[in-house]
This record gives sequence, structure tokens and C-alpha cells, in this order.
Amino acid sequence: MKNVICFKSKIGNIFIAEENKKITNISFSKISGICNKTEILKLAKTQITEYLQGTRKTFDFPIKFNGTEFQKKVWNELLKIPYGQTASYKEIATKIGNKNSFRAVGNANNKNNLLIFVPCHRIIKTDGTLGGYAGTIEIKKKLLDLESKNLFTK
Repeated sequence: MKNVICFKSKIGNIFIAEENKKITNISFSKISGICNKTEILKLAKTQITEYLQGTRKTFDFPIKFNGTEFQKKVWNELLKIPYGQTASYKEIATKIGNKNSFRAVGNANNKNNLLIFVPCHRIIKTDGTLGGYAGTIEIKKKLLDLESKNLFTK
């Protein structure tokens, strides 16, 4: 059974789940599990809060991907996108070795269970528009604006 915490943030409620001392889900939607504030959950909450305050640019809590090999390949590539920068679905498809799989990259982003940590909000359309987001377009815009505003701070 997963341990879960929920907290309010400036972008809405955030739900975090942990299983076997690894974060398995970060979501804006309710996650089922037992409400139990483990050390790993507290660490993840602290780091996400710091990120949303603009004082943290990277995360170092342990995670566990739950997805197909293709999805994991995409998510690992997303982790390489620097804070405050964006990439297109097509660029990610090319980097993982299949330039025509940009739609599949979009589907993998949609299945990302570790929102914010795996920065699918940094993925945009080739024409520079935002495209979809597992949260909402408004949350995606807020996250990108937050990173843009804090790009040159420590």
C-alpha cells in the first residue's frame, strides 16, 4: 500500500505517494493510499515547496518510474532539460532515437506520474505554443513563468 500526503500550494493541491521509500506519484489529482507522513514524503514535500517558492531548481529525493520502457526513456530524457528551458516533442523524439515518435512522446508525457520532478511542463509544440499538460495549461504556464523568473537566482 502506498503512503500518501496532500498539501495546498500556490498552484493548487499537490498529492505525493511513496512506496518502499521511493516517490512513485506526484499529482494534482487525488491518489489513493494511507495518509502517513514518512520521511521521504516530507522530503519531497519540502523540495517541491522550495521549487514553487523559486529557491530550488533540482530535486534529489528517490523516485520510482512506473511505465513502459519507452515511457521511461522519454522521462529520462525530460530530466535532462535544464531549469528554465523548454524542448519540443519532436526534439525529445529525436534525442531518444526516433524523430517520428513525437506523438508517442506526447502520450508518454501524458502518463508521467511524477509531475514537477519529471519536467513534462517544459515540453512545448514545435511552433512554440504550450500544448497539453497533465495538470492544466494554466498550471503549465505558471511553472514555466516561475522558472523563467527565477532562472538567474541561486
